[in-house]
Amino acid sequence: MPTAEQFSCLLVDDDIGFASMLAKLVTEEGGRAMVCHSLEAARAQTAQRSFDVVLLDNCLPDGTGYDFYAELARRGSASVVVMITGAPELSQAVQLTRNGLFDYLTKPLDASAFSALLRRAKLRLARPALQSDSDTLLGDSPKMRELVVQLQQAARHANATVLLMGETGTGKDLAARVLHQLTFGAGASSAPYVPLNCANVPADMFEAELFGSEKGAYTGADRRRSGLVETAQGGTLFLDEVSEIPLGLQSKLLRFLEAHEYRPLGGTTLCQFKGRVVTATNRSLADEVRAGRFREDLMYRLDVFRIRMPPLREHLSDLEGIAKALLSHLCEKYQRPQPSLKAQDLQALRGHTFPGNIRELRNLLERSLLRTDPAMHELSMDLEWLRGPGIAAPGSGRAAAFVNSTPAHRSLTPLEQQEYELIAQTMASENGGIRRAAARLGLTHQALLRRLEKWPELRQAASSSQ
Repeated sequence: MPTAEQFSCLLVDDDIGFASMLAKLVTEEGGRAMVCHSLEAARAQTAQRSFDVVLLDNCLPDGTGYDFYAELARRGSASVVVMITGAPELSQAVQLTRNGLFDYLTKPLDASAFSALLRRAKLRLARPALQSDSDTLLGDSPKMRELVVQLQQAARHANATVLLMGETGTGKDLAARVLHQLTFGAGASSAPYVPLNCANVPADMFEAELFGSEKGAYTGADRRRSGLVETAQGGTLFLDEVSEIPLGLQSKLLRFLEAHEYRPLGGTTLCQFKGRVVTATNRSLADEVRAGRFREDLMYRLDVFRIRMPPLREHLSDLEGIAKALLSHLCEKYQRPQPSLKAQDLQALRGHTFPGNIRELRNLLERSLLRTDPAMHELSMDLEWLRGPGIAAPGSGRAAAFVNSTPAHRSLTPLEQQEYELIAQTMASENGGIRRAAARLGLTHQALLRRLEKWPELRQAASSSQ
């Protein structure tokens, strides 16, 4: 592992002057820069050695940084990869960061911001993200010890599909990462871990995103594109929010899971997938089947090795350790000294139900950290937000609109009832703002809209509160 002042950096950019400027900044931060002006040269370098950091232009003479990043992820040829582009695409940026990209920058770059990014990269190198994720997931309570045992059992059966079930914010992605680490052991750093949030992918692009596409497969397909299944070869493919896959596309996923074979969109050749598949959902698949939104045969195929993620309220004895680990990560993110947590604040946290689970705790700590003076030694906890949680006082128009709303379908399962109430509370706290509520809930805008279509009375309350 490199020291805080020494790291190797591969810089791939065809703009000679720009690359020279970046190389100088890398050197000033203690790095050793290797500059390449084409993907061919970069591939030759990564074939010989691994780099701690790769700075990668997206538009190059002989290909795209997007595809080269997929190669790096498969081979484990870099710990930290940063994409730099003069023509940013928001959807691509989101997908890349979800697939493990460290950061995504647009030209022109600010030199001070770029140097700050390099300092963050050095912190990541000194403490790998996977280890940090494990710290926030694992605890010493009986519930978490049971979870660890289940993950260890699942790791011994690498060919079995694992289904992670739990409420929003319980750490299903972290559990999938830990399972990846347990499955591949010492080789986990070189085996690719490829996550996909199924709710984020438009229905007409799902098949191409997952299985790849051949040139000419659809309008605008001017070249062959690798899918996420191919990228995950030899490692772990994690399909989050699997219940959000449109019904008409579920048969394609079923065939892939049954035979571990797939055909790229527009292709004629069957390809084999050798790797682990992990899926996750915050919904009851049995209820989705009864509602006609999910295939029963696919449910049985996914539910081979089921692991339930306990909500935070069931293991509050772990709360202090989790909070400290999250706060440490946030201080690293914002490059600030870590304040301590006051005993009375921890007591207040233990008295909260945390409907948003660990994600809600993280958001609370982040809000509190940003309002705390860096010179202070103790965190100024945002207790007003905690008491609500963030909901307007009873009787106010916007709160009443949501709290008094009643599901059109009164026969909700306990899980649906909890989800309904959490969305109602969050929509009230955000004054009916759907995008803000989605961000706070950890959902995409489209995923929350689908839930509001299911419960139109909440959508009506949102309109009346604005």
